[in-house]
This record gives sequence, structure tokens and C-alpha cells, in this order.
Amino acid sequence: MAFFLFLLLILLVPSSNAQWPPSPGYWPSSRFNSMSFYEGYKNLWGPSHQSFGQNALTIWLDRTSGSGFKSVRPFRSGYFGASIKLQPGYTAGVITAFYLSNNEAHPGFHDEVDIEFLGTTFGKPYTLQTNVYIRGSGDGRIIGREMKFHLWFDPTQNFHHYAILWSPKELIFLVDDVPIRRYPRKSDATFPLRPMWVYGSIWDASSWATEDGKYKADYKYQPFVARYTNFKATGCSAYSPAWCHPVSASPFRSGGLTRQQYRAMRWVQSHNLVYDYCRDSKRDHSLTPECWG
Repeated sequence: MAFFLFLLLILLVPSSNAQWPPSPGYWPSSRFNSMSFYEGYKNLWGPSHQSFGQNALTIWLDRTSGSGFKSVRPFRSGYFGASIKLQPGYTAGVITAFYLSNNEAHPGFHDEVDIEFLGTTFGKPYTLQTNVYIRGSGDGRIIGREMKFHLWFDPTQNFHHYAILWSPKELIFLVDDVPIRRYPRKSDATFPLRPMWVYGSIWDASSWATEDGKYKADYKYQPFVARYTNFKATGCSAYSPAWCHPVSASPFRSGGLTRQQYRAMRWVQSHNLVYDYCRDSKRDHSLTPECWG
């Protein structure tokens, strides 16, 4: 009788594996060498709120400052990744970011590709926001292309690898080598084509980060800490010769994804996607023609 009760419990209690995406079958992060922070990056701001030890960069935000870093070189395509561990508890209003941008080279008219972790309140999960800004669409006239996800794991417990693959034909966002979003180049007007640098930062975005600004950063919980390691930045720099070939997130040298990678991405988007700008009826989609083109 006890054996049959055990079998019944197995059938009734869902397996934890059911909450994880299927294997993508290909792991692009394993193709690219890691680098130490100082090989490819430098402090950009908040140097007193940045430290390096145990092979990881730690940056933090308190009442006085946040912190940010930047790649030494600009790129025109490549694979850019880092393993990141976030702070548990109350982190509302706080943004931890890893992104590509040329805002310093083109102020007021810049391109940007974001992976942003939106801080949260007790008992609620972090939101991972992916976003794409093109030629100043983040400079005053905000035309974001946000897709937001709740992760299938707790990003505060361990390091997980987050990456952006940027080629002349597509952007692919990956979490632990699982593609979560593919943004294809449908036109020059809706795709970043100018060289960008790689950035990371932690900062106070209380006006919008958590439930549209409902919950603000509360500095009784300071410092807010993020740790980065396993840095990867491989591809064609802005100084590479014209024949430099863009890297790929799949076994195909021409780019794109395999069927198995698409299957994993569709699983994530059906189970973990919490916002898609293309499905937002309040948005003016004449400004985002890629949604219907």
C-alpha cells in the first residue's frame, strides 16, 4: 500500500524539472574565452563603489552613489556575456544592468541594447527586462522595445550567465545559453548598426523600475550589491578589418538558431514572458513597425 501511495505522490506532485526550459542543444558561451575584468573593462563611474576579489567584480549602490563599468574597446558585432549574481530581499527601485550602448559617442541620438534586472519587493521575483533603442529612441522621445521575463530560477542564489549576441542580421538575448529573445534586422531604421561599447552598472531608477515606480529604493536596506564574473566579449571590434566575420549563437556560421534553440526560446516565451511591447495595445505601433512588418 505504501508503494502505491508513493507512486501516487510522484504523479500528483509536479517535477521541478517541468519548470525549466528544454535543452537548447547548443551552448555558445562555451565557444568564447572568458577574460578577467581588467583585460577588457575599466571603471566608468563610482570607483569607490566597485571592488574586485575572488575573481569577481562587485559593484554597489547606497545613498551616496552607484557604480558602472565600460569595455575598453567598441564593437560592431560580437558575443557579450557575464555571469551575474543579484542581491536578495528588498531591492525595489534598483537597476542592475549589462548592456551595449554608444551614448557617449552619440549623445542625444544613441543606440542601446539592454539586459536589466528590475529590483523587487519581498516575496516577488526579479524581472529581467530586455530592450532595444535605436538612434535616439531612448533620448527624450522614448520608443522602447521591451520584453520582460520572470526567470525560471532564483538569480540571487548563484551566478547565472546572461549574454547578448549582436550581428549585422540579428540580436539574440540568452540566459544560461537558452535563447529568450531574437530581434531580427527587418530594416536599417529599426536596428543598431553603429559601434557600441559594453557596459554594466547598478543605479537608482525609483521613478520607473519596480511596478512603474510604485515602490522606491529604500536605503535602510543599503548597500544594494551585484557581482559579475566570467566576462566574455568576443567579436569584431570597431577597429577590426572589414573581413572580420560576425560570431554566431548557433552552430550555423551564418547565424540564426537551430530548431532545438527555437524550441527552448518558445518554451521560455510561453512560460516566463510577462510583457511584450508588440502585444501592448496602449503602444503606438506606428513607431515600432517591426511588430507588424
